[in-house]
Amino acid sequence: MAAGQTKNAAARLFQAAELLRQASRAYAFTGAGVSTESGIPDFRAPGTGLWSNPELLSLATGDALRQDPVRFYSAFLPQWLRYRKAEPNPAHKALADLEAKGILSGVITQNIDGLHRKAGSQTVYEVHGHLRHLVCSDCCETANFEVAVAALQQGTLPPRCRCGGMLRPDVVLFGETMAPDFDRAMAELHQGCDVMLVVGSSLKVFPAASLVGFADCFIIINLEPTPLDHRAAVVIHGSAGDVMPRIAALVLSQ
Repeated sequence: MAAGQTKNAAARLFQAAELLRQASRAYAFTGAGVSTESGIPDFRAPGTGLWSNPELLSLATGDALRQDPVRFYSAFLPQWLRYRKAEPNPAHKALADLEAKGILSGVITQNIDGLHRKAGSQTVYEVHGHLRHLVCSDCCETANFEVAVAALQQGTLPPRCRCGGMLRPDVVLFGETMAPDFDRAMAELHQGCDVMLVVGSSLKVFPAASLVGFADCFIIINLEPTPLDHRAAVVIHGSAGDVMPRIAALVLSQ
């Protein structure tokens, strides 16, 4: 990297840190890019992501789950088990540190992997749901996700509730309404958000990405350009695992 580019990159890091340091109500908004360094693929990644597999993409809907639950679970459960075994990376830990020090008021995430909670973040809005438990399609009772694991191992998919109804993952599939955390996050942001720290999101998935619009200003950290780069106060094109610890160190050093 040329000296001028290095200087500009350092300036952006300092600017992002200063905005966070001065914020009274700052939130993080995270997408798939915050978890790729934990071994969880970005579903938009060419060749490996969900969007590159039309057959798998067609199964990621509420209708597909209801019509052929065995096929649905057989397709997605193995990769979800990998998600549950993944560990937080430096980006997750940096965000947790910023919340612990009172810099961030919470984390709003599009991810279902649970890594923010695993890293120690306390206030987490999972707008697309999570993999901690299953929900009965009939009586709405919840069950531990391990029930699905046992059903896979025993060849008894789909997992069943005590009432006999089908248990489904507590995640938002294509064509479904957002998780309750979406409304909770929106209510929080209505109370004020002077800085939104966007980490690892393409900002192309709606309505989740609409939450960024509640912020007075926002910082974008993403490998690729986003549709909102031109409106951001600071844009840093880099990996979350590399950039976030640097910003956190700058913020917390003061």
